[in-house]
Amino acid sequence: MNVTAYNRPKQPEQVRRALLEAAVALAEEQGLGGITVQAVADRAGVTKGGLFHHFANKQALIDAVFDFMLEQMDEALDRLMADDVGEGCFTRAYVVSTFECCDMALSGQALSISMVTDPALRRRWRDWIDARLVRHAETDADPGLHVVRLAADGYWFARVLHDGDPGTEAPEALQARLIAMTRED
Repeated sequence: MNVTAYNRPKQPEQVRRALLEAAVALAEEQGLGGITVQAVADRAGVTKGGLFHHFANKQALIDAVFDFMLEQMDEALDRLMADDVGEGCFTRAYVVSTFECCDMALSGQALSISMVTDPALRRRWRDWIDARLVRHAETDADPGLHVVRLAADGYWFARVLHDGDPGTEAPEALQARLIAMTRED
């Protein structure tokens, strides 16, 4: 039997995920300019019409990719926090996930760095982080923990700007030092 787009089983969630993963991969390889409707559709193995079935336009696709990245960040944070309780637990998870992100091949750097120039993406990030901070206000409202999170952000940004080399201190040592700072009184 010859399977075509017309008679293959419909799996909308798998197609949507394939489109998102294709867009992330293209952004990593070529920057945001690499995310074209045709390139994403080709990479995911669907037609442009199939892409438009899931995303109304390129901006909707980019927004969905950003949401996908935030969902992955949420999952990582929740996983890391599952065994950690008490003062600073969210900040420790944030530090570890930031360092893990820097070491992953698909860290979403191209899309994440676009927050610098895209006010809508900055606002979405700010809304996401604000919601997490409200959720963890009981354990992570201390200003010292805010400084630790900013240091983790700075580390990530330095890795992006310096092609993976943020400085002379080993990443493991810096991460350990930031984690230790979350436990100080």
